[in-house]
Amino acid sequence: MSTHRLYTAPAGDATWDVPMVGDARFTWEYDDGRDKLLALYQKGKDKQWDSVKRIDWDLEVDPYDALGVPDQSMAVYGTKYWDKMGERERREARRHAASWQLSQFVHGEQGAMITGAKIVEIVPDLDAKLYSATQTMDEARHVEIFSRFLHEKIGMVYPINPKLQDLLGETLGDPRWDMPYLGMQVLIEGLALAAFGVIRDITTRPLPKQILTYVMQDEARHVAFGRLTLRDYYAQLSDAERREREDFVIEGCYLMRDRLRGGEIWENFGIPRPEVEEMLAGSPFVRTFQSLLFSRIVPCVKDIGLWSDRIRQAYDDMGVLEMSKGDLEALMRQDEELADRLDVERFAAEETRRRAEVDQVIADAASS
Repeated sequence: MSTHRLYTAPAGDATWDVPMVGDARFTWEYDDGRDKLLALYQKGKDKQWDSVKRIDWDLEVDPYDALGVPDQSMAVYGTKYWDKMGERERREARRHAASWQLSQFVHGEQGAMITGAKIVEIVPDLDAKLYSATQTMDEARHVEIFSRFLHEKIGMVYPINPKLQDLLGETLGDPRWDMPYLGMQVLIEGLALAAFGVIRDITTRPLPKQILTYVMQDEARHVAFGRLTLRDYYAQLSDAERREREDFVIEGCYLMRDRLRGGEIWENFGIPRPEVEEMLAGSPFVRTFQSLLFSRIVPCVKDIGLWSDRIRQAYDDMGVLEMSKGDLEALMRQDEELADRLDVERFAAEETRRRAEVDQVIADAASS
């Protein structure tokens, strides 16, 4: 079925064409590279996986409760609009909320795939080109996974949030080779990784937990890639160049905090836009979720060297400055370990089931 038949609003049949600027850089040095980045490239190769085989797509999903998260997670909860809804409307609201969240994931992952391909072209060093090629494959897999879940399990898709589209456009349209790293690897990937983690940890549904756990294993490597490359490069910038990057980070973070909140969901339920904004601002869960979205971004920005008074003031204003104390290495190590542990648990359970089937066949044969 065409995705356009599933959109909640017309997404347009034409492609979104972003003018690509910047030089495609070749290097003739094939035997040099940073040890940590080459090790990350090796891990990127070793950790490739097939979503058709690793994910249990036969698991049932209720499209009206696809993520299995508490009703308190919806901005409309506790308002007069929630109180007026019958159970059918509440189920539909859960469906829309899950569709909006996963739709932004799939649109963002397509942006990450295109950005990965652009980094292969424009980054000057071969080690970074090699790793980014593995990331491009990772992102293709993520697009495949989220789009399949939306098509087969929810049956509804939301258009890309306009502000996410703006940030992607700015990231892809900048001619400086480091800006796709900063926009995608640090801001958009950092935001997505945190959002994935929140849902992974609260969902009660096995299929989305599998998907997010395995995708996060990939994303942890991607954020590490951005940190390694930008940390080296930003140490060499002039004050003016560093200020330009800081401006981009500050603007991008405010944009993500204030605009990526799913207001379009509730307009589809007839709630006027001003009341939607008031509802979003007053939701305890939305406020908490927004803060948690910066748990990966803030320590990463600090790590790459964009840690001026202006940056700290902006994060203090957003109420997320304390997140600069977070241990990013520990978080990413946990993301990888959780995926490995899930594999062990799933395949051990499968082996137990198969042995039980064999034992039952033997017992039936013996008694006949």
